[in-house]
Amino acid sequence: MGIFENILLALNSLRTNKLRAILTLLGIVIGLFSIIAIMTLLNALQAGIDTGLSQLGSNTFQIQKYPALSFGPGNSKYRNRPDITYDEGIRLKDRATVYKAMSLEYYEFAKAFKYEGLTTNPSFVIAGVIPDFLPCNDFSIKEGRFFTETEVFNNAPVCVIGLETVDKLFRNVNPLGRQILLDGRQFTIIGIYASKGAGFGQTQDNIAFIPITKFMDLWGTREKSLNIAIQAPSKETYNECQENVMSVFRVIRKVKPGEPDNFEIFSNESLKGTVDSFTKYFKYGAGVISFISLLAAGVGIMNIMLVSVTERTKEIGIRKAIGAKNSVILRQFLIEAIVLCLIGGVIGIFLGILTGNLVGLYLNSPVVIPYDWVVIGLIVCSAVGIGFGLYPAYKAAQLNPIDALRYE
Repeated sequence: MGIFENILLALNSLRTNKLRAILTLLGIVIGLFSIIAIMTLLNALQAGIDTGLSQLGSNTFQIQKYPALSFGPGNSKYRNRPDITYDEGIRLKDRATVYKAMSLEYYEFAKAFKYEGLTTNPSFVIAGVIPDFLPCNDFSIKEGRFFTETEVFNNAPVCVIGLETVDKLFRNVNPLGRQILLDGRQFTIIGIYASKGAGFGQTQDNIAFIPITKFMDLWGTREKSLNIAIQAPSKETYNECQENVMSVFRVIRKVKPGEPDNFEIFSNESLKGTVDSFTKYFKYGAGVISFISLLAAGVGIMNIMLVSVTERTKEIGIRKAIGAKNSVILRQFLIEAIVLCLIGGVIGIFLGILTGNLVGLYLNSPVVIPYDWVVIGLIVCSAVGIGFGLYPAYKAAQLNPIDALRYE
């Protein structure tokens, strides 16, 4: 018989023993389901995180007191660092020589915005920034304008809001030129910035930008650390820009030669590298757990195939009596084991992708299909079928036809 006939015979054998086939498939399904579900979820979360991390403009890096991402112990080390001050930011702008734009930023979180009788929930953000904020953080203006250096110098009570603020407070009204209360302080709206979408499951469209000088007047700088975003003149001068800024800032912060930096510097690429190095350990763990599950499933398949050989001893004897060679019998039972594993694998992969993406969607992550792990899963299923089906197939092939025909 050819391979196609062997596959049909294997499927017919599975239909004949449905309950046994289902119980055998469960081990493979669970093993593949666990690894594919975890890998799908991790890939979805990583895609969402990468999108959220791409918040800086092109050729841009940022300086701040704390790391953007921190895993494990060490927070006390960062807390003991001196805050980055506005004066240090101004001196860095004056002394650094290789950069295109530099943004100085302060933030106040968990604030409510009000317009007439409407109020947002207390989860909005107020940011004190300067005009260079736009290119350094890849923001753009949708309507109106951003404030100028003159307005920063004069502590002007003006603000630029996001689309979530517009949706909550100005659905049927043009917000430009109107007065809004930001944490109880009155500002005039001069612009609306284009949507930035969500990062880490959190919207970036609920921020109100005001001149940094006005921010410091109203909310102060006590227990606040300045964020500094720097844009290099070009991709070719990125490393030169980073080295220049770091060396100047170390001098400003009085960091002695040989001592570690008392500030963090990061870029989109370094953040993604940190996330990748962190998630790979989850992938390794998922792979080990799934390998153990598949190993147990393989043992179950071997047992079932041995039972199948025993039950079909007379069938084997008849086939040998009419001329079937040992290789034909071996191939028949081996293909049956592989088909059994692949059916379980396909079901496990489908359920794993479905479950992983459903959980990912709940966490605001995009839908993904881990094609590499799908291929790996199918290869592993075939390997399990060959590895654990070989002995039962060999045993079937070695049966003596006369003894097999006598078997009851």
